[in-house]
Amino acid sequence: MSKAKSLGFAPDRLARIDRFLQEKYVGPGRIPCAQFLLARRGETVHQSVLGRQDPERGVALAEDTVFRIYSMTKPVTSVALMTLVEEGAVALDDPVARHIPEWADLGVFSAGAGPYLTTPPARPMQVVDLLRHTSGLTYGFQNRTNVDAAYRKQNLDQIFDGYDLDGMIQALARLPLEFSPGEAWNYSVSTDVVGYLVQKLSGRPLAQALQERIFDPLKMADTGFSVREDQRGRFAACYEAVPGGGMKLQDDPAASPFLGAPKLYSGGGGLVSTAADYMRFSRMLLNGGELDGARILAPKTIRLMASNHLPGGADLTQMSRSLFSESTNAGVGFGLGFAVVFDPPRTLIPCSAGEFYWGGMASTAFWVDPVEEVTAVFMTQLVPSSTYPIRRELRTLVYSALMDSNA
Repeated sequence: MSKAKSLGFAPDRLARIDRFLQEKYVGPGRIPCAQFLLARRGETVHQSVLGRQDPERGVALAEDTVFRIYSMTKPVTSVALMTLVEEGAVALDDPVARHIPEWADLGVFSAGAGPYLTTPPARPMQVVDLLRHTSGLTYGFQNRTNVDAAYRKQNLDQIFDGYDLDGMIQALARLPLEFSPGEAWNYSVSTDVVGYLVQKLSGRPLAQALQERIFDPLKMADTGFSVREDQRGRFAACYEAVPGGGMKLQDDPAASPFLGAPKLYSGGGGLVSTAADYMRFSRMLLNGGELDGARILAPKTIRLMASNHLPGGADLTQMSRSLFSESTNAGVGFGLGFAVVFDPPRTLIPCSAGEFYWGGMASTAFWVDPVEEVTAVFMTQLVPSSTYPIRRELRTLVYSALMDSNA
């Protein structure tokens, strides 16, 4: 009996994944490469390694290719903060201004393009607002309001060409919030602020804090804020989608700014990693905070993170003011660092109640399904992530191959 079959999957149906990725995306040149790693109960069920990590130089994709994971950094940074919650260094209902005094007088945008008219928030921003993106902060790339225009003007969400982490915090102190904390959901630099709190409360630079609290214990040897010298031959090229279905080179791996140290150590989007490393992180989450004897968080803390924290039990379609979306969000809430499914039928895809997930700007993705004990990591390098519905399609392909369901 094959490993896949013994773990409840039909091997012939899993084979559809490679055919689908090759015929629809890699072969026609819609994406440069596709790596998909699927596990159940900690054992690998299927792996796809298709295309080229560097098409310009003809370098084939490999199992240990290094990718820009962008917003898949957010769950890592969120876990790091929760280790400090467990240590009693911070509480989820703490006012953020307790830890960032410069933010004590943040107002909510009313009018103006600088100087701004503001009104006092209905309540202070809390640490939980940062983790679930209800803080009132935003991203400059949203191109939606006068506030995000100010972010763009100041390069507030730029990793290599803007502020350092301390400078970002000071700059945000001079700008208004888009809304009163807890009033709406808006994808934002909130997790960069979480990274600042990790740095301040741990007494370690963010990169060192993540190394000590997560990467070293989980043996995530290829994950960090820059590409090391010994990783350069494994670093993928990143592409940008162009009208008509093609792509153009967006970041050359031989000249990428990721080859050097960033100016902003971005807890919201600065990491590079491999499929194997991120699978170890995902398996730790599935296992209730532990992997191979390394305990990162307690099971109750993981369950807290993977619960919907949107006020009133709302979903993202009800609370989001953001133009940016990682997927269709009916029946999906947001926990402490990632999206959480709480009403599977409304998503219109096969999934489980309690499944949690997120993705990155270059179309990478992961999900953890505690019901089916499934973890999945998808890697490619195409921006923006909204170009194709590939991540929803992968869920359908995976669960159509699952014959022994726990649901």
